[in-house]
Formats: sequence, structure tokens, C-alpha cells
Amino acid sequence: MGLECCGHGTKFDGLSADYKRRLWLVIAVNAAMFVLEMGAGALAGSDALRADALDFLADTATYGISLVVIGSPARVRAAAAIGKAASLSLMSLWVLGLTVYHVAILGAPRADVMGAVGVLALAANLASVLILARYRDGDANVRSVWLCSRNDAIGNVAVMLAAFAVWATGTKWPDLIVAAGMAGLFFFSSVRILQQSFAEIRQSRAPALGELR
Repeated sequence: MGLECCGHGTKFDGLSADYKRRLWLVIAVNAAMFVLEMGAGALAGSDALRADALDFLADTATYGISLVVIGSPARVRAAAAIGKAASLSLMSLWVLGLTVYHVAILGAPRADVMGAVGVLALAANLASVLILARYRDGDANVRSVWLCSRNDAIGNVAVMLAAFAVWATGTKWPDLIVAAGMAGLFFFSSVRILQQSFAEIRQSRAPALGELR
């Protein structure tokens, strides 16, 4: 159930000390996991781990931007969400391009490193999801935070499945397939954020248009 403001169905805009504390906590978790997972991705030669590390980085930036614009006018918050959606789209293209490039490279990634880091990352993401679960609904700015957290949890489950498949088959294809799937998830989330952002911008302009009439 989403939060409402003043009992009139207004979408939660992040103006809560509790929400801000939760954001600071998940910022710390995601920043630490980005550094750890990017290094592990390089060690294991795993595109799926690198893609997931970038998702941690995107989330860290998303949460930071969300904190900055809390309390700003609706159009500013929606514009910030549009910027975050655009970054997700660019990330999806980067991950997809990296995946296509590595199709031509021989050698499977290290399944042991993928699996070990995947378990740790999944724990971190599940913690973030639980921390933010109360605020999963709200305006585009708040919603983008929840979607990024959810994407992380889904991505880490996928990385763990890819690690098992790489170990079982001895090939790189499961890793590449998961990386491509995560790119698609980034893009789908960016589309949803953009749709809500543009709707909120239109709603914020409606009162001004009514006054002109």
C-alpha cells in the first residue's frame, strides 16, 4: 500500500525524516557494493558482475539525487526523475554493447567468484529493498528509488543463476545472456519512470493553465 499525504491521495514526495535516513543507509550500502563488485567482475572476467556493479553505481547516484530534490516543486522532482531514467537508458545501451563485444572473446568467466559475490550482493540488495519497502510508492522521484532497488535484487538473483549455469556448462553464454537481460531491465524501468515523470509534469502545469483561463 502506498503512502498518501493529508488523506487526499497525494503521492508521497519524500518529505520525511525517516525516509531520508533510509536513503542515507542504502546509499552507503550501494556505494560499497559498487566498489566490491566492479573489482570482482574484473577478477572473474564477468560481464554480468560488471553490469550489476554499474546498477549499484546508478542506484547510489539515484538515491543522492533523490535526497537533493526532496522538497522541491513537483516539476523539479519530475525533471530529476527524467534525468535518472535517461541514465538508466544509457547504461542499458552500454551493457548491451559490452555484451555484444564480448561474444567474440573466448573463455568463460569464473563461476566461483560470480557465485560468492552474487550471494553478498543479493544480501545487500534485499536489505535495501526491506529498508525502502514502506516507501515503494510515491511520486516519480520516490518511485525511481524503489525500482532501482528492486532491479538490484532481481539482477543479483540472475547473476547467481548465471554463475551456476557457467559452472555447469563451462561456457560464457549464461553470463552474456544475463548481462543482456539486465540491460533490458534497466531500459524497461527507465521507460516506466519517464511515463510517470511526464504525467506529473503535466499535472503540475494544469493548475497554472486553469488560472490563465
